[in-house]
Amino acid sequence: MKPWIRVGVLALLWGSTFLWTELALRDFPPSQVTFVRSALGALVLTVACFAGGRRLPRDRSVWRHIVVGAFLCNALPFLLFSLGQQRVDSGLAGVLNATTPLWAFAIALAIGAERGGQPARVGGLLLGFAGTVVIFAPWRGTGSAGGGALLILVAAGSYAVAFAYLGRHLVGRGIPTIVLSAAQLIAATGWSLFALPVGGLTLPRPGGTALLALVVLGIFATGLTFHLTYRIIADEGAVNAATVGYLLPPVSVALGALVLDERPGVRVLVGMGAVLVGVALTRRRPPVPVPSRSADRARPLDG
Repeated sequence: MKPWIRVGVLALLWGSTFLWTELALRDFPPSQVTFVRSALGALVLTVACFAGGRRLPRDRSVWRHIVVGAFLCNALPFLLFSLGQQRVDSGLAGVLNATTPLWAFAIALAIGAERGGQPARVGGLLLGFAGTVVIFAPWRGTGSAGGGALLILVAAGSYAVAFAYLGRHLVGRGIPTIVLSAAQLIAATGWSLFALPVGGLTLPRPGGTALLALVVLGIFATGLTFHLTYRIIADEGAVNAATVGYLLPPVSVALGALVLDERPGVRVLVGMGAVLVGVALTRRRPPVPVPSRSADRARPLDG
């Protein structure tokens, strides 16, 4: 699959996550949504892994990194998104998730992976976070909705940390991405077991819509999406993988409006625009200097 097609499919699948989560939360508590989506995703990828003649890792050091990655990239953000979406619309959740590339760039600057950020890129970082402040509108006293938005913002930051961690410790070690993604969702399923008692162990009697949404969320928006994310990290790097996040708001807002009749206000749209422009600026790369003809003439001849 060509990289741009893979990115487009990932944006559509990932952008629909917020819709499926919203529908599943109608009948399932957040902890059960987190556990079931992780378990279904793990099941699908493990079957695909073994069907392709692959085996799960046996190296303990690899599994240590997988367990850490599963917490940062799956169990924690999955739960935070489910908790946050009890208070905010699915479209707004997708908009806030678009801050992932901003966190990724900020982390890259902090750890030295990005050296001497260009003024335009640093300005984009500041603009993106300013757009986030506009969305939050702390001067309005947003109450529980603000609390839900904050949980989602923390989840976006967790994704960024996870992408950097996966890119540094797991990608490029010769392990197929299908193996890594399957193993990580298995570990995420184990992590999510700890949250089940908090959310209640009683099995609900879900309607068909919530049950179907949870199945789609687990198989496609978690299993397939996570595998594609791993492929992009392996092929194009952690920052590029996080950049998919800025394609999500149009998808999440459109689906929220069409299916759930959500109507984002002007303030949210303005904030979203600032976030997307900020992300675009952080993606700018310095131009490669081209030697001038005068410099070529001035260069002494070899020999």
